[in-house]
Amino acid sequence: MHTRELGQGLQVSAIGLGAMGMSMSYGPNPGDRDDMIGVLRYAVEQGLAFIDTAEVYGPYVNEELVGEAIAPIRDQVVVATKFGWNIVEGRMLGTDSRPEQIRRVADASLQRLGVEAIDLFYQHRVDPDVPIEDVAGTVGELVAAGKVKHFGLSEAGAQTIRRAHAVFPVTAVQSEYSLWTRDPETEVLPVCDELGIGFVPFSPLGKGFFTGTVTPDAKFEAGEIRAHVPRFQAENLAANQALIDHVAALAAARGATSAQVALAWLLAQRPYIVPIPGTRRRERVDENAAATTVGLSADDIADLNALVVRLGVAGDRYDESGMRMVAR
Repeated sequence: MHTRELGQGLQVSAIGLGAMGMSMSYGPNPGDRDDMIGVLRYAVEQGLAFIDTAEVYGPYVNEELVGEAIAPIRDQVVVATKFGWNIVEGRMLGTDSRPEQIRRVADASLQRLGVEAIDLFYQHRVDPDVPIEDVAGTVGELVAAGKVKHFGLSEAGAQTIRRAHAVFPVTAVQSEYSLWTRDPETEVLPVCDELGIGFVPFSPLGKGFFTGTVTPDAKFEAGEIRAHVPRFQAENLAANQALIDHVAALAAARGATSAQVALAWLLAQRPYIVPIPGTRRRERVDENAAATTVGLSADDIADLNALVVRLGVAGDRYDESGMRMVAR
């Protein structure tokens, strides 16, 4: 696995691993904690040494899981976690990026992860009640104190990124980006180009859609994140089937899987893009890692670039409340 450089010289594996699904959101949680620790360590062995977690995943238990997994291999891993939510009795009740809250979260995350410093500390969602300058300044203080190494933003709008970066350098912006979620292309990626900021796509496989395993008649349990995503409603899944059919045909022609083509397409968009697909399975780790070897031609990339324009996408990527929290 080769490396890529985010902002401020941070070197990470070209593909990382999103750990959220090991604790929440994608159907019944795994019953075997040791198995998930094994998958995390296996991912690092295979070169996926950039692990993404957050205090809100669980909440808290995902950071503890990642912390236990990386304890014997800390020097081989770059770990990202996040702050920015008001968590009360295990429930997420809006945003909270007040400076005192950021400091509290940093200390708690350090303890759960069992590390001396957080490699990359993202604001999980922009807090409309706290100036981004105060957020950037507070994280800058944590960097000066040795508790954090790099500052990141998640789902922030272009102007917010500029304002934050003017106070303290932003190393990475994390947002949803995939073959059917192209929002960052208009404003955010050009700002990253200009300011030298890395970009980390989460849900790079469209919440599993581009694995080719989600059928038009798929049913999702009430606690599953996709049960609340408009794109995964029955009528929209059927309408979106043409997207995965096209990608699957291209993948077959290239001797790859649909997921590998989706990841290879992302890697081809910018040299500083580092997708973080999530998984609970070793075979998916292998599949994702091998995406770096998939050769897409210029024609392939141009074809995929135009896919959404040609075929369209049915349904938003979040419900109404979720959409209000992005691009702030």
